[in-house]
Amino acid sequence: MINPMQQVVIATRSRSSDAVITALQDAGVLHLKPITGGPLNTGSLTEGDAQSRREDERLLARADSTIAELGSYRPAPTPLPDSGQWAAIVEGAAQPVSVLARNRQELQADADVERAYGDAVRALARMAGPLDRSRRLSLLPFLLQPSDDVAELDAALRETLPERYALATETVGQNRVGLVVTLARERDVARAALGKVRLGELRLPGRFDGLPLGDASAEMDRIKRDGAARQGQLNAERDALAKQHGPALYAVRDALKDRVAVHDVRAVSARGKYSLVMQGFVPVDRVPALNAALGSFGDAVSYELHPVDELHDDTVPVQLKNSDYVSRFSVVMGLLSLPKYGTFDPTWVIAVFFPLFFGIIIADIGYGLLFLWFGMWLLGKARRNEGWDLSFFGAFVPPATLSNLGYVVNVMAAWCIGWGFLTGEMFGTLLEHLHFFYINPELLNNLWGWTGITYVEEAGITHRGLVPILFPRLETAYFSNVALVFSLLFGILQVLWAWGIRVQQGLKHHDSAHVWEGLALFGSTVALICMAFATRAGKDFGQFTNFSSPLVLLMYAGFALFVVGWIIVIKQFPLLPIELMSQGAAVLSYARIFAVGLVSAILARLCTDLGWSLYENIGVLGILLGLLVGVILHFFVLALTLIGHIVQPIRLQMVEFLNPTGFNNDTSPAYNPLRRLSPSTESSAGQVK
Repeated sequence: MINPMQQVVIATRSRSSDAVITALQDAGVLHLKPITGGPLNTGSLTEGDAQSRREDERLLARADSTIAELGSYRPAPTPLPDSGQWAAIVEGAAQPVSVLARNRQELQADADVERAYGDAVRALARMAGPLDRSRRLSLLPFLLQPSDDVAELDAALRETLPERYALATETVGQNRVGLVVTLARERDVARAALGKVRLGELRLPGRFDGLPLGDASAEMDRIKRDGAARQGQLNAERDALAKQHGPALYAVRDALKDRVAVHDVRAVSARGKYSLVMQGFVPVDRVPALNAALGSFGDAVSYELHPVDELHDDTVPVQLKNSDYVSRFSVVMGLLSLPKYGTFDPTWVIAVFFPLFFGIIIADIGYGLLFLWFGMWLLGKARRNEGWDLSFFGAFVPPATLSNLGYVVNVMAAWCIGWGFLTGEMFGTLLEHLHFFYINPELLNNLWGWTGITYVEEAGITHRGLVPILFPRLETAYFSNVALVFSLLFGILQVLWAWGIRVQQGLKHHDSAHVWEGLALFGSTVALICMAFATRAGKDFGQFTNFSSPLVLLMYAGFALFVVGWIIVIKQFPLLPIELMSQGAAVLSYARIFAVGLVSAILARLCTDLGWSLYENIGVLGILLGLLVGVILHFFVLALTLIGHIVQPIRLQMVEFLNPTGFNNDTSPAYNPLRRLSPSTESSAGQVK
């Protein structure tokens, strides 16, 4: 749910403003809203305040860049040094770190040049021999593409420098390198001959430009030989600097951020010669903390709380407040924008349906156990306060996020295992081969016969096992229609529910256009669903005149509601009939649950059946071979299809469900209260003592 907010206006004397802002930082509950216009000054700071802000921001930028160059993660908290030492601490770390960063950049640049040009330079150095040190001769190295003809260059040189040049080439990798030797005074003539055949002189980048080829080759050999060791040495130096300066640097950086935040508060507040006025929002359940923070100032502070205007104020922030189970799914909600304040929070819907749909799609005990192991591994790292370094993605997952992610994965795994027992699948049909799961025709006919389907037993086949399969989705000839309709029922539920939310939100905000839009499309969706069932998916259009059928009557009532709603909102939504056609497609989109899941199950069955057939045909050796083949195939199938299994349930929630609610049309800023990063004055004093 969305945590309700109160708007607050705070006025204080200028001489007390620093203390008031600091108290608000300690409370950490006030989300500031800029004040614009009015009789008091707003906007950029002036004179001494502006100079103080520039100094603090300069030092903060220096600290941030130094931490970035160190590449270290936040260390354990450390006491905050005296403010008079902050500049010395930052500069004391920044100077050696900047030197180290420059050395690392130079080493990386040298390594890049060696990778790009090393082989070519070595070949050119071999061809040049001692000539590259001659004062009378000039060497022009160049590169040849496979399509270049060296004969053209030879002809151009012979024309301009008859008998006064030497030309040599050598193959290096996919290309060739070449060298022209001529008299020093005729270097420009030789260069012009190169240009005539669309070739250019090879110029090495950076510090290698101008070096003799022999020296450049020797230097690149040294880089290739010693580069890794030098890189390790520089990394060790960086780690040592991070250990030495990191704790104090982080503490000072946080304190500087707090100090800059005070300047920011002044910039977004209304300021007079003797007063300062702030405004913002505070959650209703955090109002006592605000009262406690400001109450100690007595008459020096005056403030007023009043309800927010959620209909006309787009700046009201959003804070989601849900149960622990639902809050864990913030890792999934992070893919979405925040809801508009005063509207519908879909977090709990995603927390219920996303893992459910994932479980229906996978529906395999073996895969579920693999996900469970992965989830427990993530939770283990989180409990040890370890992050997950995904450097190949350029990301680092902190322990708190790992905890939520591990929890979500475990819920997904539980649904996979539960549905695996219903479908009788463990790595496909492995437990069927072992006669743990089995088909019980009589039970299936009793369970699903009301749908009109009947399981027909094949002659000569005996079904035996311990646990009967209740949802046999792999029996495609018999069960596909039931599994498909089962998936579509979720679409019927969520699409109608979404338009119901649209109507409810329109009534709440007194928006008649959205009320009638929602009613029209709710009615039309009901009509399309009834038409599909009444005509048996278009097989019997004669049912349109069967007015004794409740489905037909409900269909006409739904279409009538659509026509009435469209007439009322035709100015705002003239293309509503096109939206009507898309609602049937939205319901049908939930067939993805059936289709993607069935493909996954068939692939898993093929992997297991292949391995099992090796065992049956080869014997004891086939057990090992079949196990190996099955494991490899299952790994590749899961790796190749996993992203789709995750994306499809998320897509159904984001698009088919949330679009009709209007969730994707509007958003609100996230609740971001003014809070202290560094220890408060009292706690800092306690730590120093």
